[in-house]
Parts: sequence; structure tokens; C-alpha cells
Amino acid sequence: MRYKAIISDLDGTLLNSNHRVSEYTKSVIEKVIKKGIKFFIATGRHHKDASHIKEQLNLDTVLITSNGSRVHNFKNERLLCHNIDPEICKSILGMKFDDDVHVNVYQEDHWLVEKENEWLSNFNDESSFMYKMVDFNNLDSYECIKFFFICDDGEKLNLVKEEIESKFSDYVHVTFSLPVCLEVMAKGVSKGAALEEILKDYSISSNEVIAFGDGFNDFEMLSSVGKGLVMGNADENLKNALPDNEIIKTNNEDGVAKYIEGLFL
Repeated sequence: MRYKAIISDLDGTLLNSNHRVSEYTKSVIEKVIKKGIKFFIATGRHHKDASHIKEQLNLDTVLITSNGSRVHNFKNERLLCHNIDPEICKSILGMKFDDDVHVNVYQEDHWLVEKENEWLSNFNDESSFMYKMVDFNNLDSYECIKFFFICDDGEKLNLVKEEIESKFSDYVHVTFSLPVCLEVMAKGVSKGAALEEILKDYSISSNEVIAFGDGFNDFEMLSSVGKGLVMGNADENLKNALPDNEIIKTNNEDGVAKYIEGLFL
């Protein structure tokens, strides 16, 4: 089959462990785009954070962010918007979590936290988008794009997942992007669902798309396209969940670039 589009996750996939796009990867993507292949990004990052990576790659296509909660076009105009219900957001923020669990909230223009987390700053050291310290009990608005919970202890995050799903499964979708990062979006929201929507505007079928990812938040995307490639450094749970999907080189080996170079160039 002749594939017409590529969609890639960022952290752990297109980006190396230093959260950078290598010059080799940039060069390969540029050559593939010149052959008429569309290149999309789908990330858990906030759109204000991820937009600078899209600009580095000179992409004139859509940007899927917050795991499908937002989609913007090449002019940074919003195409899709899926928020969690404000009352559900307020209820989740009112829950009691272990002190080791770091709670983060994405709003339209803000990233909100109640305490510092040095680990997170590594992801955003090239963009101007950074978190703001607040009191979750006294927010001006409870409009929420997504939550994410950070903790080095995966078992504590599993308890968070179980508790949120037990109370709000009719309203939210809960998944891991990393073993140390749990994500919560509105029900039905995923990278795969967002991709399905935007492909209609390009007259491209899902079977004509290849996708790359490394986390469980990529599962729907990887399992809904013509070919879903799993990174060598991917979460073992994702590899086990997609046993028939090909595993390629790691993000630090420019796995995405090497694969599409072999396929298209």
C-alpha cells in the first residue's frame, strides 16, 4: 500500500531523551514532506508547548495535543475542542491523593499545579509555556482540557486510576503516557479519535496512515491506522497490548526517521 500520511508522538518517539528533534530527523521529515506525504504530530503536551516543535519541523498540517483534546491547524486556529465537564474537574481536584502524587491541570491558556516538580521542567525548557502555582480549591474557572498525575511509584498512580474510574468512568478517559504519568481526558478523547476526525479533511483513510508511539496514550492511534509502529523504548505494557505491531529502533536511535527514510526515500 502507498501510505499518504505519517503521524508521530513526540516524547519518547520523535524526540530523543533530551526532548530534542535531531538534525537527521528534521532532514528526513523535510524530504518525506517534499514527496507529498503529510506529517502530523499527536502529543500529550499542551498546544502552546508543542507548537514550537511543529515550527522547528516546518509543518503546515494539523497539531493534535493533550492526547486529542485539542486540534489546531497550521495557522494555530482551533479545529477541535474537548473539555472535561467543569463539575467533574472540580470533583477530581477535591479528591485526596497521596502526597507523592503531583497533580497537574491543563486549561486553555494555563498549566496549573499546587507544588513544584523539577522533573517536569525538562520537558519544557525550549518553550515559554510553564506551570503556574495555584490553590486548586480557589480557581477562577474549572474549565479543564486534561489532568495528568506524576509519581515515581507506579502503584500509587494505579490507585489514582482505579479511584477516578470508579467514580467518573462515564465522563473521563484515563490512560498512562508513561509508567510515571497518568492522563485524564474527557470520555471518548484519544489521539486515535482526533486523527479519525482530521483525516476526513484530507480525504485520507486510516489505512493509508502509518503511526509511531511509545506510550499507552498512543494505543488507539497505533491500533487504528494502516501500520502502527511501536518504539523500541516503549512501555512494555504497550508492547504486550499490541503483540502484532512491529517494534522499531528507539527514539535515541532516530527510530522514526530511519523507518520512514527506508519506506519513502
